[in-house]
Amino acid sequence: MNPISALRSLAAGALLAATALFSPLAAGAQGAYEAPLPAELNTDPELCRHVPCEEVVPGADSFSPRKGKPAYVEAYRSEGDRKTLVGYAFLSTDIVDIPAYSGKPVITLIGMDTKGIITGTRILRHSEPILLLGIPESVLTKFIKQYLGRFVGDKIEIGKGHADEGVIGLDAITGATVTVIAENQVIMRSGVAIARQVGILKVEPKPQIRFAPVGDTPDWAQLMEEGSVRRLTVRPEQLGMPRAGQPYVDMYYGYLNTPSVGRSLLGSDGYASLMSRLKPGEHAIFIVSSGTDSFKGSGFVRGGIYDRVQVAQDMDAYTFRDLDYLNLWGLKAAGAPGYKESAIFIIRDPGFSAAYPWSLVFLANKLDRETGHRDFVSFSDEYWVPGRYMEGGRPTVVKPDAPWLKVWKSRTAEIALFAALLIAVAAVYASRDALTRRSTRKNKWPVNAFKYTAWVISIGFVGFGLLAQPSITQVLTWFHSLLFKWEWELFLTDPFIFLFWIFIIVTTFVWGRGLFCGWLCPFGSLSELLYKVARSIGLGRFQFALPMKWHDRLKWVKYAAFFMLLAVSMFSMGLAEKLAEIEPFKTTYLVGLFNRSWPYTLFASGILALSIFMERPFCKYLCPLGGALAMPSTFRWFGLRRKQECSTCKACAVGCGSLAIDEHGRIDHRECMHCLDCMVLYTDEHACPPLAQERKRRTKAGLPLTPIGRDGYYIPIKPVPAEQA
Repeated sequence: MNPISALRSLAAGALLAATALFSPLAAGAQGAYEAPLPAELNTDPELCRHVPCEEVVPGADSFSPRKGKPAYVEAYRSEGDRKTLVGYAFLSTDIVDIPAYSGKPVITLIGMDTKGIITGTRILRHSEPILLLGIPESVLTKFIKQYLGRFVGDKIEIGKGHADEGVIGLDAITGATVTVIAENQVIMRSGVAIARQVGILKVEPKPQIRFAPVGDTPDWAQLMEEGSVRRLTVRPEQLGMPRAGQPYVDMYYGYLNTPSVGRSLLGSDGYASLMSRLKPGEHAIFIVSSGTDSFKGSGFVRGGIYDRVQVAQDMDAYTFRDLDYLNLWGLKAAGAPGYKESAIFIIRDPGFSAAYPWSLVFLANKLDRETGHRDFVSFSDEYWVPGRYMEGGRPTVVKPDAPWLKVWKSRTAEIALFAALLIAVAAVYASRDALTRRSTRKNKWPVNAFKYTAWVISIGFVGFGLLAQPSITQVLTWFHSLLFKWEWELFLTDPFIFLFWIFIIVTTFVWGRGLFCGWLCPFGSLSELLYKVARSIGLGRFQFALPMKWHDRLKWVKYAAFFMLLAVSMFSMGLAEKLAEIEPFKTTYLVGLFNRSWPYTLFASGILALSIFMERPFCKYLCPLGGALAMPSTFRWFGLRRKQECSTCKACAVGCGSLAIDEHGRIDHRECMHCLDCMVLYTDEHACPPLAQERKRRTKAGLPLTPIGRDGYYIPIKPVPAEQA
């Protein structure tokens, strides 16, 4: 195929890419993905004016204003002149703000009857890209319908249940495990919080703390070191605001009932005065803050509720009213910091026990810079009275596994196999010198056996089996986490992608991007394997490569694609996730070529069809992930070997499918896919022109053919001393 035809094919591929990219934009966001919600949703007492409460509480025809803390509305059914209470409706973000895979909560409207049975669920808004461009949103709707008829006090987990332990299992969504685990917590924790508030679930009192006789009076540094005083800091950028030199709130807090701690902080007289005001079973905590904003908020003015701070223990949350507030006149502990505001809050609920861990929670609204919408968020820090202050030490507490840890435990065998694959490929590549020495231009099987095996495993096990195809969206998420709020949990929730990225980062800086892109990328492996199979069945005469002058121009497109996506993500992550459809990865592996609308199928199919005739066209010219990884490849620690004669010899360049060897014999490791074909020639004394010439010279001169060294030359023959001749 001539260059003009090649360029036409590439132009056709670009047109397909544009069609696939902008078709979702033209159609607009579908369903609940980034759905616009009224600005008053979080504040208007008339919740059901903005959301379809009648859908989640069937049979109800009127609803009360928001009540309680956390908020809910009562649902009534009219029977003549009477109104009968039939249930409750509540918004998940009034209660919890558990982030899903996108790092944002799935905003859910939930209905419950007067017996605690879930009567309806409705997703109002989510930011999960996989549910926009991969798995249909209807699958999530089907998932949440599994909660209908369930009691909010049931133990419900994603996956297989355990009847003997009273655990009910729900079917998950393949490819969206993190999303459904988060949504399970959202629905169940919200339901429990409201059920306890309205009296459906009773709070069981916990054993109260018994203090050990400790006579010392620690100073501030000792209190901080032992955990009797804790610190919770929230910075402006965590709330969507510009970075600033001072925190938004910078709070120190602690439990004052502990005798040594209370005396240290309040002085002996102050502590005695406070204890005389507390009734049995009541608890006092102190908070001081020196941030740019107030931890007390404006709720006190509205109705006596401090709406920015609360205490959480297990599934219970304790809020404070004006009657729960006492003035804190000062801290007596030596070395205590200055502060702008302070308070002592009283917890009066018998369900609270300081013998067990609890958390101070700061509640705030976070500005979504993309939409201008404010989302409810919370920041928490765990507190537990040090064991030396308790008789017998701290009680044993079994904490439930974090969602990400549940995922890791449920897929232990697959994780072990995947990790073994990554280690094996790295070990094989590290032994490339030995492999390439055993190979020749006519027999590359020692190298190709490992490489082809890696491709097949990558396509079948990693791509179609584990759905572990790295994507540029993960790079964008990583950038945003560094800029705004780093959360390990966000990356740990997908163990295969997490391990894959550790492998990618390490190997990119050690050898360059080629080991991942050339050996283990599921889509790259599929593209390369199609090219090799086509050649083996006689289509080689139709295969072509672009002239170097066009390759050298078009290879920059993938870098432009990466920087475009990165720039767009700074303004709208949702738009960047849509534009990231330039990667045909989701269509190929996560959803399937024939399970999506025609533009996506046509684009992915076109790329794969072109791969039959051109070696890795997407990897060379369009892949934004490849562009992102190519840049750090410049600073790799190890590269492929070169001879002095490589600057004038063109043999390796002729056979380089990546077109990564320039006219001067230099390897561009940003473009190299580590196929090792050039390294096979490097030590092949029949195929490498400099070695072939040296072999002929030595043979003609009757000199022995010594082994070829790591530098690609014959090992020099040491002259024999005269006395040994």
